Amino acid sequence: MNYTVVIRAGNESGFVATVPALPGCVSQGRTRRQALRNVREAIEAYIEALLEDGVPVPVETDAELVNVEVSAR
Repeated sequence: MNYTVVIRAGNESGFVATVPALPGCVSQGRTRRQALRNVREAIEAYIEALLEDGVPVPVETDAELVNVEVSAR
């Protein structure tokens, strides 16, 4: 399975990784690499929990990341 992961710089330090297709699936790390490693583990745990509970696992289909520039007054 493949999921899109969004990585952002943390508010104070490090990086935060979220998985839009899996609500609440978030992890962090001191480096981008560590955040990716940690979120991979979080995704696996998330999916295992869904399977144990008999809940369907969300499948990401044709995700598209688009940057939109806006201007505010």
